[in-house]
Amino acid sequence: MIRPPRRRPRALIPLAVAGLLLAACSATDTTAGTGRDGAGPDPGTGHLHGLGVDPADGTLYAAGHHGVFRLDGGKAIRVADRYQDTMGFTVTGPSTFLASGHPAPADPEARSPHLGLIRSTDAGRTWQTLSAEGEADFHSLVRAGNVLYGFDSQSGRVWASTDAGRGWDKRARIAALDLASHPGSATRVWAATGTGLERSTDGGRTFRPVPSAPGLVAVEEPEPGSLVALTPNGRVLTARGEGPWTQLGRLPEGGKATVLTAVSPRRLLAADSTDAVYESADGGRTWKVLHRPAAGREHPWPYTP
Repeated sequence: MIRPPRRRPRALIPLAVAGLLLAACSATDTTAGTGRDGAGPDPGTGHLHGLGVDPADGTLYAAGHHGVFRLDGGKAIRVADRYQDTMGFTVTGPSTFLASGHPAPADPEARSPHLGLIRSTDAGRTWQTLSAEGEADFHSLVRAGNVLYGFDSQSGRVWASTDAGRGWDKRARIAALDLASHPGSATRVWAATGTGLERSTDGGRTFRPVPSAPGLVAVEEPEPGSLVALTPNGRVLTARGEGPWTQLGRLPEGGKATVLTAVSPRRLLAADSTDAVYESADGGRTWKVLHRPAAGREHPWPYTP
């Protein structure tokens, strides 16, 4: 039987695992995510948390509760038979990914319920632990110049790293669903909160609400000072700075919008709670379906991973 995807309550972590947590060291190879319960039908992608394009070959990848997937011809192909619960996910270079989340429920080599920050340099085939194993569960990761920002769901804080994710500074506490920043202004960080948008101009140390913003579940800054964002019902909005906001388009009919990635100012990727993946080639005005899973997989909203 397939074990349903869920976050492991911290209070129920076995004492043996807690002991291993103290002994676990970072910057080691990890096989977290290779386990799977039983021999039932494939569970599919699970709720999607990240999308990205590998500049090495142009392949589109999706990260979900049951692994990292290559999207090819409308099919989602699991990479290296790994079932790790992949939460925060971003492509940072050719064949180079950063991610976070949890080991697969049946992984016999799992050392902790939280993977911390992990990195792959072979397009998701293998992963290495960089930092915060057993501590952090990053639900959003964004690189801005020499700064890596992450929103840790365990502490409820924005974390910042200036050494590629090996060391972290814990900054503002905020209820963020998604973070955005631009390499041209690494101290400016945006946080979509579901009910609005907040802005930091000091590298995530403090945030203040953007008064003109509607409820947003995802935000990107593909060009300096230019935002594109998603509302829960799939409206695609844009604004310069803090607004006003203009609707560009809308995701095709499906579930609630959940993920937005700007590959470039014109090329956008998105996903919704049905685990469907969409692409726009005109900055969000029109969209086509790249992948649609079997019917009946919509997750409740707001989604609790």
